[in-house]
Amino acid sequence: MRSYFSYDGRQMSYLDFGGPGQVLLAAHGHYNEAAAFAATAAALAPHWRVIALDQRGHGESDRAAGYGREGYVADLAAFHEHLDVGAVPLLGHSLGGVNAYQYAARHPERVTSLIVEDIGAVLDIDTGFTERLPDRAPTREALVAALGPAAPYLECSLRPSDEGWGFSFDLQDTIASQKALSGEHWADWTTVACRTLLIRGEHSDELSHDHAREMIARHTGPAQLIELPAGHVVHHDARALFTMAVRTFLDG
Repeated sequence: MRSYFSYDGRQMSYLDFGGPGQVLLAAHGHYNEAAAFAATAAALAPHWRVIALDQRGHGESDRAAGYGREGYVADLAAFHEHLDVGAVPLLGHSLGGVNAYQYAARHPERVTSLIVEDIGAVLDIDTGFTERLPDRAPTREALVAALGPAAPYLECSLRPSDEGWGFSFDLQDTIASQKALSGEHWADWTTVACRTLLIRGEHSDELSHDHAREMIARHTGPAQLIELPAGHVVHHDARALFTMAVRTFLDG
């Protein structure tokens, strides 16, 4: 079910996948939105109830004036407070993974455990892929064709408009967000004290094996690394294995 709340003069959207289970909050990566977790939510039900935010400038949430670190973390805090569900586990992929571990570091009393999917503590993001994305296409089929192998990863974000088919995110906003995400975030990562699972795709071009191992070694609390046969979007490339790893970790 899609719902909305207002924060800082913007309308924010989220999807509550429902069910009687314990709440798991989720934050997606660039080019995606809350709907990217639909398959994960279905696989984790009924024991876990996934509630996923359309982060600023993504999905049905309003665009923002800026896309810096503090804004994303503040959005997560407002989302969590709006739901009024108490301390919960938090799952984040890529952009959402950094947002998740920064939120956990700064609000340790609100996060019981943390799952970070394929993102590091030191980032130098190449904006070239975003810069090459087509702004519009006359039909959905034409946009899918233009995206090529990337189409399955962006499928939930495709949107029709009066000008044709495009995305539920703005390309220039995404570039600004990626530039703001780049940098060193060790101070936040090493502050996280809750149980943490780091999931890496073995074929990831975003998180190397060595960096992932360093993250585990420098983590303050209990932490483990799982590497699965996937690229950067592990929850898409290795759905069954990803869900099994998440469920096993959450069930403790």
